Amino acid sequence: MTSISYVQQQHITRLCVRCGLLLMQYGAESAVVVDLSKRLGLALGMNSVECSLNFNAITLTTICDERCITTTRDTINQNINVNLLVQIQQIINKTEAAIDNNALVDRTTLAFDELDNKSVYPTWLVGIFVGASCAAFAYLNGGSWSITAVTFIAGMVAMFTRIYLAKHHFNPFITVIVTAFIASLIGSSTYYFDIGNNADIAVASSVLLLVPSFPLINSFSDILKGYVNIGVGRAVFTYMLTLSACVGIVMALVLLQIQHWGF
Repeated sequence: MTSISYVQQQHITRLCVRCGLLLMQYGAESAVVVDLSKRLGLALGMNSVECSLNFNAITLTTICDERCITTTRDTINQNINVNLLVQIQQIINKTEAAIDNNALVDRTTLAFDELDNKSVYPTWLVGIFVGASCAAFAYLNGGSWSITAVTFIAGMVAMFTRIYLAKHHFNPFITVIVTAFIASLIGSSTYYFDIGNNADIAVASSVLLLVPSFPLINSFSDILKGYVNIGVGRAVFTYMLTLSACVGIVMALVLLQIQHWGF
């Protein structure tokens, strides 16, 4: 194997930490982040790759010919994007399967530069389907057609609001509070205007989109696989999102002076 220079090792180290950073930011569990980052480094010629994760940072070390380079990067919370995670895994699979090692680092870097981190589906389609899922939940819980219709509107508008705030980089907790407030405000109109057979169903179903299921599953998975620190951090973040949703719901109910909500 051709000897790797210090500059080349620096480039590979930055590429590995970039891979881990993207995986963390877009919702991958810790075991996947560590595994793929190590596989990428080994495929590019490193003797060893060590990776340490915190809730808001990643530290990565590459070792080649008894030479060690360590780098640390801060992470920024992004929306979950499974499509991007699949693209990264495909890049690493192609790098591992490459026969011609000439300019392999440059080809891999170019592949990361060309990653499509945009949403797979347009915003209007996501909003409609989220509204439909909330409406279906309301209907399955015994809501009338009028309750179902109000829930559909509440869920759809709330999702549009959430996407808009996320694109403009609002604090995630503020985003959830505002989204829950708008969803509950529209859902609570069933109380205010006496719509349907059970207004409680509309209020409960309209905030269904705010259930942080994916982050919660990741936090449990991290803890069970030994990444306790980041697992606990993700769990606390999830609970704070839930608390923020409760704050938004209560604000809407207080504004409309509804005191008897609940099943």
